[in-house]
Amino acid sequence: MAKRGKKYQAALEKFDHNSTFSIEEAIKLAKETHVANFDASVEVAFRLGIDTRKNDQQIRGALVLPHGTGKSQRVLVFAKGEKAKEAEAAGADFVGEAELAQKINGGWFDFDVIVATPDMMGEVGKLGRVLGPKGLMPNPKTGTVTMDVTKAVQEIKAGKVEYRAEKAGIIHVGIGKVSFTEEQLVENFKAIHDALEKAKPSSSKGVYFKSVTVSSTMGPGITVDPSAVRTV
Repeated sequence: MAKRGKKYQAALEKFDHNSTFSIEEAIKLAKETHVANFDASVEVAFRLGIDTRKNDQQIRGALVLPHGTGKSQRVLVFAKGEKAKEAEAAGADFVGEAELAQKINGGWFDFDVIVATPDMMGEVGKLGRVLGPKGLMPNPKTGTVTMDVTKAVQEIKAGKVEYRAEKAGIIHVGIGKVSFTEEQLVENFKAIHDALEKAKPSSSKGVYFKSVTVSSTMGPGITVDPSAVRTV
């Protein structure tokens, strides 16, 4: 294991990392223990009691956090005609068709999210081999394949986050920055928690929220009391 720096070691001494905390306490500690020299992100890792090998237990979705993410998202929209004009008016950073696909195939990735109208998915589908591994492929489940490009772009700009369960049933999602107030981070946490609660598969048995950990970028993980999560 790599040796941790002095700042990280000092952060660990601020709390008992073998204990569990309420979400309010965990967020307060995440703010107090961040060690980065920039406005670090605050992230949550949910380990869910699901089996992602089963199609009906694959959890994926998106939502707009009440207070956004604190990040400025660069949005690329594949659209043509009037839909392209709508995307530009909504604030999309890049709008186009085949010419953008060619740029991406050439190694250009100066964007964070892709939105596409359904009629453009034939063109976008050709980019699956380069977009898929980066998690950039548009998907109807996250609202990024849609004819309502105005709504899609505005929501992303307003702080929309996507979430997807990894093979081990873990979902990582950012809920803001350490510069956010504790109240803002708690409200953002509750929004993603509620979304995951509603997404619980009916075939999932036993404990659903197996563990929840809050941390800042480069900071130590703080374990949330599972019983406290269930009452959020």
